Amino acid sequence: MPIRLIVGLGNPGVAYEDTRHNAGVWGIEALARQWRLDWRRESRFQGRMAKVENPFSSWLLCPETFMNLSGRSVAALANFYRIEVPEILVLHDELDLPPGVARLKQGGGSGGHNGLKDLIIQLGRPDFWRLRIGIGHPGQRQPVADYVLHRPSREEQAAIEQALERGLSVLPLVMTGQFHPAMNELHKPLPPP
Repeated sequence: MPIRLIVGLGNPGVAYEDTRHNAGVWGIEALARQWRLDWRRESRFQGRMAKVENPFSSWLLCPETFMNLSGRSVAALANFYRIEVPEILVLHDELDLPPGVARLKQGGGSGGHNGLKDLIIQLGRPDFWRLRIGIGHPGQRQPVADYVLHRPSREEQAAIEQALERGLSVLPLVMTGQFHPAMNELHKPLPPP
């Protein structure tokens, strides 16, 4: 199945735009710039959306709800355009991957990620695709909620941007349903610095 909806998860507002939890938003906005797409606000979908011109009518969506309500926005658009759950790709921050790493997978649990948790509830199943953008884990240094809602260091930011760039580079394959070639390319070991 091709991908017909790409979603970038994050929190709305200036206070959150540079925080680790908004890595999905950074990715979707970079993609819109790369593809020269124009955003428009759509209140019925509680977010910003952009139309991708391709043969199977696909969309970018940036929910403007808080992270834990993201599923409402995604489900509203998916239901309206009759997009199946496996035709959805979600870009999101991932604590279990270090900065600089991006991984593509289908399905799975929420891993404690409130945006994914709400998506699974609202869509009724977990088998959407995920582009997981590593932000690292704070370990014992600070609580996870505090960590994801703060800015990364300059070095971490550069690594996250590199991971986003690598993730976005395989999207032409992903969009046409070529998931295994996309994963093979994305999951190659990084060359030494």
